Amino acid sequence: MPTLIVLRHAKADHPLGVPDVERPLAARGRRDAQVVGDELRAADRVPDRVICSPALRTRQTLDGLRIDAPVDFEDRVYDNDPGAILDLLRGQADDVKTLLLVGHNPSMQRLVFDLTGGPGEGFPTSATAVIEFDGDWSDLWPGAGRLAAYWTPRGR
Repeated sequence: MPTLIVLRHAKADHPLGVPDVERPLAARGRRDAQVVGDELRAADRVPDRVICSPALRTRQTLDGLRIDAPVDFEDRVYDNDPGAILDLLRGQADDVKTLLLVGHNPSMQRLVFDLTGGPGEGFPTSATAVIEFDGDWSDLWPGAGRLAAYWTPRGR
């Protein structure tokens, strides 16, 4: 049973004059990223592959997780189009059992909602959703997933 972990990047800073793609994490974001990594390890949900937006804040979030897995940096995740991201996920190799996706809102919330029907109340920074589904990655369609876990570092 494949597992998709959807993670919205941790809290970012908004320095004046810095392009969006180069926004760094705030101090709270660095702390939250470590908490998410600890939670993934504690729940035995360490991914064997990662897809990450190339934005600085998502790369820094990934670094803070302290996860050792192959990473693909994908412009399609930064482009924030849920349909394009779903196509990217469907193209994953069948030997990938647990995949971590690190990206941005609104597409991370939309993806979780489309696949599972929840959480509809919001998807704050560092929100993490664990989605399980039957079949292969190519079978990942709206409504195909089950929300196995959802948390935010502030909710712990």
